Amino acid sequence: MPKDEDIKKVLIIGSGPIQIGQAAEFDYSGSQACKSLMEEGIKTILVNSNPATIQTDIETADKVYVEPLSPKIVAKIIKKENPDAILPTMGGQTGLNVATGLEKIKALEDVKVIGSSIETIRNVEDRELFGKFMMELNEPIAKCKAVTSVEEALEAANEIGYPMIIRPAFTLGGTGGGVAHNREELVKVVTRGLEMSFINQVLLDESLLGFKEFEYEVMRDKNDTCIIVCNMENFDPMGIHTGESIVVAPSQTLSDVDHQRLRNASIKIIRALKIQGGCNIQFSVNPETGDYKVIEVNPRVSRSSALASKATGYPIAKISAKIAIGMTLDEIQNDITKETPASFEPSLDYVVTKIPRWPFDKFKEVKRELGVQMQSTGEVMAIGRTIEESLHKAIRSLDIGKYGFEEVPFNENLLVNATDERLFHIYSALKSGMSVDRVHELTKVDKFFLYKILNIIDFENSLNKETILDPVILKKAKRMGFSDHVLAELTGHNEKELRSIRKKHGIIPTYKMVDTCAAEFEAKTPYYYSTYEEEDEVAVSDNKKVVIIGAGPIRIGQGIEFDYCCVHAAMALKDQGLETIIINNNPETVSTDYDISNKLYFEPLTMEDVMGIIDKEKPYGVIVQFGGQTSINLAVPLAEAGVKILGTPHESIDRVEDREQFTKVLNNLNIPQADYGIANSFDDAQKIAEKIGFPVLVRPSYVLGGRAMEIVYDNIELKKYMKEAVKISSKHPILVDKFLEDAIEVDVDALCDGEEVFIGGIMEHIEEAGVHSGDSACVIPPQSLSDEVIQTIKDYTRKLALELDVVGLMNIQYAVKMEKSGKPKVYIIEANPRASRTVPFVSKAVGVPLAKVAAMLMIGHKLRDFKLHDQVEIKHVAVKESIFPFIKLPQADSVLGPEMKSTGESMGIDGNFGVSYYKAQLSAGMELPKGGKLFISVKDADKNSILDIVEDAEALGFEIVATKGTAEAVKDEVNIETIRKVSEGSPNIKDAILNGEIDLIINTPSGRQSADDGYHIRRLAVELRIPYVTTLAGARAVLKAIKKVKNGEIGVKSLNDYHTAID
Repeated sequence: MPKDEDIKKVLIIGSGPIQIGQAAEFDYSGSQACKSLMEEGIKTILVNSNPATIQTDIETADKVYVEPLSPKIVAKIIKKENPDAILPTMGGQTGLNVATGLEKIKALEDVKVIGSSIETIRNVEDRELFGKFMMELNEPIAKCKAVTSVEEALEAANEIGYPMIIRPAFTLGGTGGGVAHNREELVKVVTRGLEMSFINQVLLDESLLGFKEFEYEVMRDKNDTCIIVCNMENFDPMGIHTGESIVVAPSQTLSDVDHQRLRNASIKIIRALKIQGGCNIQFSVNPETGDYKVIEVNPRVSRSSALASKATGYPIAKISAKIAIGMTLDEIQNDITKETPASFEPSLDYVVTKIPRWPFDKFKEVKRELGVQMQSTGEVMAIGRTIEESLHKAIRSLDIGKYGFEEVPFNENLLVNATDERLFHIYSALKSGMSVDRVHELTKVDKFFLYKILNIIDFENSLNKETILDPVILKKAKRMGFSDHVLAELTGHNEKELRSIRKKHGIIPTYKMVDTCAAEFEAKTPYYYSTYEEEDEVAVSDNKKVVIIGAGPIRIGQGIEFDYCCVHAAMALKDQGLETIIINNNPETVSTDYDISNKLYFEPLTMEDVMGIIDKEKPYGVIVQFGGQTSINLAVPLAEAGVKILGTPHESIDRVEDREQFTKVLNNLNIPQADYGIANSFDDAQKIAEKIGFPVLVRPSYVLGGRAMEIVYDNIELKKYMKEAVKISSKHPILVDKFLEDAIEVDVDALCDGEEVFIGGIMEHIEEAGVHSGDSACVIPPQSLSDEVIQTIKDYTRKLALELDVVGLMNIQYAVKMEKSGKPKVYIIEANPRASRTVPFVSKAVGVPLAKVAAMLMIGHKLRDFKLHDQVEIKHVAVKESIFPFIKLPQADSVLGPEMKSTGESMGIDGNFGVSYYKAQLSAGMELPKGGKLFISVKDADKNSILDIVEDAEALGFEIVATKGTAEAVKDEVNIETIRKVSEGSPNIKDAILNGEIDLIINTPSGRQSADDGYHIRRLAVELRIPYVTTLAGARAVLKAIKKVKNGEIGVKSLNDYHTAID
């Protein structure tokens, strides 16, 4: 039982939507904390605005609030729930910011802050206080200065000297950070950083570029017992954000003496800060002298905590939560050994490698250079017995079409200025004959790692068609982590033929256990990784087993929503007595927690790696429906290998993804779709476009997240698209669809058991057609669709699900367009017989766990078993809004289009649309103004459609300013002031924005070029955090929301209460 008897009820603050710098690692830590406290009989209340996480399921805590994470809103929950304590350290930087904000508005007077006190948070977040604190401890830090103005920064530069690292205080993932080599760069980066900082403070640090970076995960309890959970080493030198770096654990190049120095410093710091729970400490070490400096202390569970937890098997968040309520390390049991207490330090007898995954494929205009600001959306982790094996497995896990090291074009500039491809640039440089010394000089990567890559190259050079057939050499290749795919390419063999030779010689993977204690104690938790050694540590049972294939790293187009579905499936099937096995490689997520499934294999999601596990476990069936495109891509090869695919037959996936087959299905069912054609060349595409008429939507077949998808308006744009964006081949032809302008898009999530269909939710998109469904805000129930249209959508959904023999989940997208006759017509855009990214949102909105039910349908249950017949009628309104990474990607344009750009989502829920939409915006970091000055500038095609918008804005009391053309369109109807465009000279709209005169921006893009006035306005809005919308539908929704909240109070209500009201 907890030692602090005063704590009976705890409010856990979540981290909000998934975004760059704060991803699924906090979903994992928050979920663990809730579970951990409930085990101890503590009543838990959770607040989080992210619908895509397991954390916001009502089973996770005693009460769950899906509400904006603003201090004022959280204060209302505190007043309503009256908790004894709040735990902010599981919510990343957001959690800490909310806690300090609550203290500022005096909302914590009768509430204890556990984990880290407000004083501790301030001591490490405020750079000046941090500097003083470290000086008192006699711990070295880089010369630093906290400034609140550009003038102060210029003064500090004289003392610190160039180059300088610049980081805004109280932000996540180094948002707004950069390196200044001169006065001009300093002014630019500091100006931006001050805008980003939660406390309007920027930290200037002496440059340690080129130094080595190490991280220590430390735990402390109230008895002052401290342990080091894990120490990690960055492959990349200082100057690259730790979230952007390749990381290995345990540290590989630290001498024992240096390790002890950093270990002692870590323990001294956590004790001095009086942190109870987990803490992450980052050090830089001079490679020449061995001197170290403390870079950063995170008094909370961090991104690295999730990696350390998965690397060691030691559940940092779970233990931290227990410590926060007064328990001590010696009385908390280690879950994995079931014998040792949590005060035992983990010991590793393997090597872990983390590689980030970047979104540059979605933002062609963005430089791929890595630096002090985080840009990656997710990461993979791989476990091997050696660095070589671990690196190979991590590359395969990235799901970027690479099965190992590959040669790429490189030059010295690319080696000096690292990009997302730096591992391949280093490999290519070494392979070309460049010396290790020269590569080290250019990259500052430790020679130890470079020699390991050279070791791989030397081995590759020894291989040929004959030598690979030697079982000794083949086994050595596999022990180094080479995939069959790469070995086949290197030696000129066929991959399948090589695999059968390997198996004939008995060269098959063995599986080792992650046991936290390097086999010193017997471990009870089945958490495994593959290698090619003699001993196998997996006990294979005769139970009926199901393998669930995960989604891999979080990326744009394939986010945490798919992990959510995998977790629900695993828990549902486990409850049914089936042995569930998850295969995944993402250290941030709940699915790779060791107690979600009966067995967890931390492995790449390639055909070879997955089949190794299937051959060993011999499952009854495999589920590919929940892991996004990554697992769907394995459906056909697995089925061809004789593996039973549970749920929807794999043939149905082909029937919807092959456009010609899909058209036959739709024609048979009499379901309309837009006119289209299939092109293998520009001539084909031109003929199709002429026949069906511009604008057309062009895209390659078989993609997820709208990759390389564009709306083109003429032959010039079409030619450019066909030439640049797509490699034309008969295997992957280009789809050319008639673009349905001014249509309303609708998303439907449904369940089917092969006999009946249950409509989970019908979501109306708020943005008009042309914006990717993953980027558009959407609402349940629909707000503007007629009963007749809704019925048509239901009928089409039922017919299609039954025709495709769907068993489990299905997502269908429709467009509703007004015909010339004045009647609406429903067109189908696409169908996906698998889980979609909206499943968690719909499940929370309607109170039905769709993924859980889908898993049950796949093992033979029927919809009637769950009493699911008609669509659930809800009494509230739920809005999903998307979260975008534009702030992290300085050149990115914030215009929305058919290619997906969002990293996560927020949810607003209330009794009406206006307040729900307002809450969703607030949760997405956009606080809508209730008055002030509104700027509007729209493209020519929109000018006849804005009268209602400006009239509503004027009625709400906004002053309206517009560019000349937009003002002309409505000047006779409303009071509107004209303002110059940026290109028309000063004073102009840019000056007005920079002077803080503009409170809300409505700007619809006029074309594809990004160098126009609109781009500068939108970019300023992003940089200065001014609410903005880029569609007319979005503008109408914003004004409706402002009208609803202008005079009223925003209330809070738990998700539990909303679900009770449905029943």
